Amino acid sequence: MAELGKKYCVYCLAEEDMAAHVGASRTPQEVMEHYVSMYIHGNLGKACIPDTIPNRVTDHTCPSGGPLSPSLTTPLPPLDISVAEQQQLGYMPLRDDYEIEYDQDAETLISGLSVNYDDDDVEIELKRAHVDMYVRKLRERQRRKNIARDYNLVPAFLGKDKKEREKAAKRKVTKEERELRQKLRPLYQFMSCKEFDDLFENMHKEKMLRAKIRELQRYRRNGITKMEESAEYEAARHKREKRKENRSAAGAKRGREDAKDGEFAAIEHLPGFELLSDREKALCSSLSLSPARYVTAKTIIIKDHLQKRQGIPSKSRLPSYLDKVLKKRILNFLTESGWISRDAS
Repeated sequence: MAELGKKYCVYCLAEEDMAAHVGASRTPQEVMEHYVSMYIHGNLGKACIPDTIPNRVTDHTCPSGGPLSPSLTTPLPPLDISVAEQQQLGYMPLRDDYEIEYDQDAETLISGLSVNYDDDDVEIELKRAHVDMYVRKLRERQRRKNIARDYNLVPAFLGKDKKEREKAAKRKVTKEERELRQKLRPLYQFMSCKEFDDLFENMHKEKMLRAKIRELQRYRRNGITKMEESAEYEAARHKREKRKENRSAAGAKRGREDAKDGEFAAIEHLPGFELLSDREKALCSSLSLSPARYVTAKTIIIKDHLQKRQGIPSKSRLPSYLDKVLKKRILNFLTESGWISRDAS
């Protein structure tokens, strides 16, 4: 390196001397460009400099994916997390490593290897195979780190990226898209985060375009050929749908009223029917009990309950037509309605 530095300084001084010899009209940069174009890349250079230089040394450490390429296991910049979070993850920022890595025992493949002068070809090839296996494991380890860094899995684990995702979101993600993202999570290892987001944006655009195409086809079927006419058509369609909904709601209401009238048809002409509430009418209908008999039983039960609360001894005088089942049903109903307390029931 020192020798190259000396040669470079000499070369620069030579350019300045040539520029001074030519005159003030030329700068050292212009002199260098003229020299390179006329002598190195010109006819003189083609005649003197061979196309292929013999005994050229190949650089196997270049970042082009070679066997010893440093780009295969180049560490990423350290994570920007606090000391407490580093301790929680077991993360060592200066090495960009974790206390427990993927395939933690990978180093055992090469930890006991050594090159001996008396190794035969089989032993050498075996050791090379061990080194190749170790390099593959390092690649897989670094690939997983790259995926975790690309998709912000560490901030997600620490719960720090939720607000950032909400701020960065261009639109609200629907429930169907969230479910589809969960199904397509295995694709994370084959696509970058940007490619994955672009995929979903394109899928959303496709969905919107399909919906627009269906809308335009509906316009065409209804004889609309200009977008100016679509507003009037949509307004008329909205009115038609509104009228249809109103008619359906009215029909459903009439159906419920008819069903209620049919439910009470057996007792609606009996005396005392108009004195009952809707719940009492339903109770009498389900018990096949006339309204007058229900009112009598209700009056006696409430009167006995009030006398007991006042400390007046009373003897229950329920009608004979009330058996145990009817009495229990009526007592439960009066208790639920708040007419009597649960102690009395």
